[in-house]
Amino acid sequence: MKINPPLDKSVAISSNAAALAAKNGPAASTLAKTTASKSTQSAGVAVTVSSMARSMEAADRGETPDVDMGKVNAVRTAIAQGTYVVNPEAIADKLLSNAQEMLTRNRG
Repeated sequence: MKINPPLDKSVAISSNAAALAAKNGPAASTLAKTTASKSTQSAGVAVTVSSMARSMEAADRGETPDVDMGKVNAVRTAIAQGTYVVNPEAIADKLLSNAQEMLTRNRG
């Protein structure tokens, strides 16, 4: 299935600005919002964000990191001491499981 590029160039600009914001942090985020705001106005498209979406965004800012530093330090120590054991069967099983899940998602 072929997807054609958007006819309105302002949509592409706002998408690029948002991608830059994700990479470059808060300063670029302001630029992205300004660009997206201008492109939305010129395109004549109204965008609203629900209060639930706003609360989810606020909750994400206060979350703990996705990395368990205790586990990272434990693995680091085991590697340094030479006691870390790699289980190749578990790795192979997980790789196959992930590949199967990805193929199932792409077909559905």
